[in-house]
Amino acid sequence: MKRPPNFPALLESFFIQRLMAQRQASPHTIASYRDTFRLLLNFAQKQRHKPPSSLELSDVDAPLVCAFLDDLEKHRGSKASSRNVRLTAIRSFFRYAAFQEPSQSKYIQRVLAVPSKRQSRPMVNFLLREEIEALLAAPDQRTWNGRRDHALLSLAVQTGLRLSELTSLDRQSIVLNTGAHVRCHGKGRKERCTPLTRQTVATLKAWLKEPARGNTHALFPNLHGGRLSSDAVQYLLGKYVVIARQRCPSLRQKRTLFKAQFSHGIAAGGCRYLGDRPLARARVGGNYSNLFACSSRSEGGGAR
Repeated sequence: MKRPPNFPALLESFFIQRLMAQRQASPHTIASYRDTFRLLLNFAQKQRHKPPSSLELSDVDAPLVCAFLDDLEKHRGSKASSRNVRLTAIRSFFRYAAFQEPSQSKYIQRVLAVPSKRQSRPMVNFLLREEIEALLAAPDQRTWNGRRDHALLSLAVQTGLRLSELTSLDRQSIVLNTGAHVRCHGKGRKERCTPLTRQTVATLKAWLKEPARGNTHALFPNLHGGRLSSDAVQYLLGKYVVIARQRCPSLRQKRTLFKAQFSHGIAAGGCRYLGDRPLARARVGGNYSNLFACSSRSEGGGAR
């Protein structure tokens, strides 16, 4: 009796057993891996002239993986960072397959040997104090939306929370008494606790006096009471950058502001913390390359 193709069964067990049951990967990780293999299966079907259900593990060999990565850059316009993210997902699968199908080790080792592509590290961007002040003054605080957006931007500037962390905050996440801080669960399922300055505390106290909308406890809800989406926050930020540019012409719509994170920043109110770490021990670089920070020459502050 002919053995059924091993690639579909391995891929299914990789997602169900490895990612979801064993590693308890986040929904974002699973979605990223899903998209990678969706693209890879479409590419493999064109190259091998087989449907995904008929693929063998040996069909997805190192030459095909390299051709797939090159196709991402040439025809889909992916950058080196996106290419490396796709390769990371493929490597994770083949490391799992090495224990499930040891007879295919020669194919697996060749795929695992495919190198990541080196990429340039862009300079860390940040906003000056006057640019921050112009941006915070852009929302119309006479309206409910404006008061919400002013509080959201103030918290983002001071704490440097990622965009996903900001939109997932509840009212219970904020402590405004002695030792005021915001607590959230961020990337890598890490719990972060970031202190708040007096100015931010005053802004949040005024915002929390607003009645909650809907049945949710979201700190920054939309008009219907649900949570703001990432696209909504990016749209609002782009709108306020245009308004703030009228007051501060030097403000430019920096690309880093539209990333999926606000990353770690230095607060204008004198808080000597970079995200959740003391400034003296904080690292700027790697995954924390996009700053939403302020620099004050008069006070000697800034991104160091």
